[in-house]
Amino acid sequence: MNFNFGEVLSRAWQIIWKHKVLWIFGILASCSQGGGRFNSGSNGGGGNGGFGNGPTNMPPQLERFFDTIAQNASAFIAIAIAIVCIFWIVALFLGTIGRIGLIRGAWQVETGADHLIFGQLFSESTPYFWRIFGLSLVVGLPLVILIGALAAALIVFGISMSQGNDASAFGFVGVLPIFIGCLCLLVPIGFVISMIVRQAERVIVLEGSPVLPSISRGWDIFRANLGPLIVMAIILAVIGFVAGLIIAIPVIIVVVPAIIAFAAGNAENWNPMIFAGICLCLYIPVSLLLNGILISYTESVWTLTYLRLTRKPDGNDVMTPPSGTPPDSDDSEKTMISASHA
Repeated sequence: MNFNFGEVLSRAWQIIWKHKVLWIFGILASCSQGGGRFNSGSNGGGGNGGFGNGPTNMPPQLERFFDTIAQNASAFIAIAIAIVCIFWIVALFLGTIGRIGLIRGAWQVETGADHLIFGQLFSESTPYFWRIFGLSLVVGLPLVILIGALAAALIVFGISMSQGNDASAFGFVGVLPIFIGCLCLLVPIGFVISMIVRQAERVIVLEGSPVLPSISRGWDIFRANLGPLIVMAIILAVIGFVAGLIIAIPVIIVVVPAIIAFAAGNAENWNPMIFAGICLCLYIPVSLLLNGILISYTESVWTLTYLRLTRKPDGNDVMTPPSGTPPDSDDSEKTMISASHA
């Protein structure tokens, strides 16, 4: 199949550059990917070092604070778990809506929309949340269960083996190759699944399909267009790798000298680490923005790729939800109205 990669890549950039509201949806989509590219690493770098001199050098107020935590450990653990669950739910919702908004935004521009309104695009994306979430659950849950079961078996056999149980040693040796083999197979299988899921998401959002039929259609699209999808995945992987390095350069410039200065001072002078922490906090919004732009570009490329690969022989893209898909008929009408009146 003659696929114009350059046209898709350049067109996606034109879309996100003209319609910068898609950057916001890119930032939202990054919520389900852990935020910025360095945030998780940078938060751990300076967070646990402030107590390196031991509790005896802590101020009395700080000692009383930790004593209070120790005396009410179960309550604090329950509160921490609840906070983590709330943040996870919010991040999952915003990340999913972000991906849906990027798909619909690129589609609306391709169908003639001159302007994209954040509130309207957000509200039009919410009806698809549960189906996209269900797709992730159907695809991801079996893999999580399989890897989790094998890892649990390894842990159980490993603990028993450490206690001198010979039978457990044989079990550990038997499960370990299976676990390693599953991890090795997970790379190509994960790639195939991710390609199918990308197509299935667009089938759900642009064709109004239920979850299971969208997986079947996503597989058909992947199988029929194996070459273009693999090449596009490689191109976007290279772009993502280079962009990730560029985003990480300021972090490296700040963190590496701070660590060297901290080590040269025999871990007694915290000023370099404090300065690095302040710089990283100031850079987090920039990192989120750059990462959001990258995600908005990547998702727009995949949407345009889907539209090009599913174009009918008469030149019309497959974008009309089929009859009988109830919840989104009104949503589709609003989308077409906004595209025609923009």
